[in-house]
Amino acid sequence: MDMSFSPEDLAFRDEVRSFIAENYPKDLKSRRTRGEMTKEEILTWHRILYKKGWIVPHWPVEYGGTGWTTTQRYIWNEENARAETQALLPFGLAMVGPVIFNYGNEEQKKRFLPGILSGDDWWCQGYSEPGAGSDLAGLKTRAVREGDHYVVNGHKIWTTLAQYADWMFCLVRTDPNSKPQESISFLLIDMKTPGITVRPIITMDGAHEVNEVFLEDVKVPAENLIGEENKGWTYAKFLLGNERSGIAGVSRSKKAIERLKSIATAELVDGAPLIKTDEFSRKVAELEIDLTALEVTELRTLAAESKGRGPGPEASILKIKGTEIQQRITELTLEAVGNYGHVNVPTGELTGNEFIAGPDYSNGSAQNYFNMRKTSIYGGSNEIQHNIIAKMVLGL
Repeated sequence: MDMSFSPEDLAFRDEVRSFIAENYPKDLKSRRTRGEMTKEEILTWHRILYKKGWIVPHWPVEYGGTGWTTTQRYIWNEENARAETQALLPFGLAMVGPVIFNYGNEEQKKRFLPGILSGDDWWCQGYSEPGAGSDLAGLKTRAVREGDHYVVNGHKIWTTLAQYADWMFCLVRTDPNSKPQESISFLLIDMKTPGITVRPIITMDGAHEVNEVFLEDVKVPAENLIGEENKGWTYAKFLLGNERSGIAGVSRSKKAIERLKSIATAELVDGAPLIKTDEFSRKVAELEIDLTALEVTELRTLAAESKGRGPGPEASILKIKGTEIQQRITELTLEAVGNYGHVNVPTGELTGNEFIAGPDYSNGSAQNYFNMRKTSIYGGSNEIQHNIIAKMVLGL
């Protein structure tokens, strides 16, 4: 694989790097997790990129994409990771947006895509339920057709940032007498509809990022059905393929390893840098090797997508290895900073005569470690991804 950049690509990299340096809000760098940020803070970078026309490099040009090459998209991801920009929310841009322009009708495209691009419409994902997480086909939320609308009743859980959402893309059961995968439909639900209740779930890092959503006799216009009734499982799998590809997070993991090595250089063991100890240096080297292999796999996937092939079962490989690497990075970071990792003080809340106990780089390490436990579960647990690989890739 040729990893070298052409003169045109290098010029593009310089353009991206300059744009980020000149336009990324400096005050966002002190914010660490979405659970600590306001809705407006989360959308700040989104709106800057929308104004520039760079909000959806992976979309077709006809729907607002940039027309960038695979290499340019790679550079874009690398430069955002390098600058540690706020990651964009995937729910509209990477998940429901592609479903709408691939499977929605023209009216739905005209109605929903502009709001996704601008950030005016905030989306959340109504997939998981208390009894249907990894076994998503076991969902029980019902939608009964009554004239020109559906009446929805059910309970969704682990709904990320639903407290801010304007819309939910939701899997519902529309034919209780058919096989589980053949009785699911894909509905777009206005979160302001009467009968919807959002209740917070506080995760073990102390953040309010996820929620449970109750739907009681919620009336949804039939025109908000994507594609055909009872064909929602097809659209759901397509969406999950896009989600799993994005979860890999290769560029940001590369940056995180750089930070880990810097911390391990500053931390001393018996007067010598931690990074020089045999055991710790071995763990970091193994991480870097695994990440390099994952990066090559991601580039192969991007190359296939550029030729018109959507993400297939190989997206499960990206999801498994990407999330395992992310968790190992946070674990090693916590190991490196030791007891100071328990300190968690949002830097924006410090007054002039306050300080953080321990080095700045240790602040929030434990909370980040706890938060990243979720990555091997969301998007389809890694155990399920192993089954998909065994069946769809290896033919077992």
